[in-house]
Amino acid sequence: MKFKNVLVFSLTLLFFVFLLNLNPVLADTVKLSNPLGNNTTVPGLIGRVIDSVLGVVGSLALIMFIYGGITWMTAAGNEQSVTKGRNILMWSALGLVVIFSSYALVKFVIQAIGA
Repeated sequence: MKFKNVLVFSLTLLFFVFLLNLNPVLADTVKLSNPLGNNTTVPGLIGRVIDSVLGVVGSLALIMFIYGGITWMTAAGNEQSVTKGRNILMWSALGLVVIFSSYALVKFVIQAIGA
């Protein structure tokens, strides 16, 4: 009984798939646009992905700077908390330097390739 239902469903599905693919009127009315844009190239797409990632990294760096500053300011003389806050700020700044340096390197390499 179950096999019969699966067989009927599969045959019906195949019938509609072939019916829609073989009908030229329906094929002409369906227009799909490129979701990436009209003038999409690989370097342009890579550039947009890198820009998006940098936006997220910048937001995370801002959050880490705020967290490090709050940790440092609420230390109340506790040397461990002061050191923790200072380290968070230092590593956040160093992370931004590494991220922006890698972005500059990738941009240089893509431009050098001629794309």
